[in-house]
Amino acid sequence: MSAPSSKGIPPKGLLRWFFRFPVWLYRLGLGGLMGKRFLLLNHLGRKTGKVRQAVLEVVRYDEQTGVYIVVSGYGERSQWAKNLLAHPDVTIQPGKSAIAVKAEPLSQQQSGDEMVRYAHKYPHAARSLSKLMGFAVDGSDNGYRKIGERLLFFALVPAGS
Repeated sequence: MSAPSSKGIPPKGLLRWFFRFPVWLYRLGLGGLMGKRFLLLNHLGRKTGKVRQAVLEVVRYDEQTGVYIVVSGYGERSQWAKNLLAHPDVTIQPGKSAIAVKAEPLSQQQSGDEMVRYAHKYPHAARSLSKLMGFAVDGSDNGYRKIGERLLFFALVPAGS
């Protein structure tokens, strides 16, 4: 999940710098320190056309298809999510190698299912991040499904698939 804030508003100031620090790790060739649960997203600014970068948590990775699932905890308020909706052909760097992918937004139902799956795999993270984004959390599958339906999930599908 992307970096949350306590009111569902993207962070500013020092907190923004803290959440952007991992980008510098990738730029220095140290992205491997982030582990397999994170990737670097290289995308185009929808207004400027300039390359932008964000480090995102991998919600799920499908080894058979090579598809990565990521989520914007701020929905369409997130700059990177807005940029993916405008320019879906991007590259990601899950380790040292870049991969060309197409970002495909998931349906509300698919997003709810992904959130439930994430909550089962990472219960503490799901509860903590949901609270930080301002959602009431009851810990049930239905509760997580409702949260997921309000978020914006993307499938990052390898180009040519």
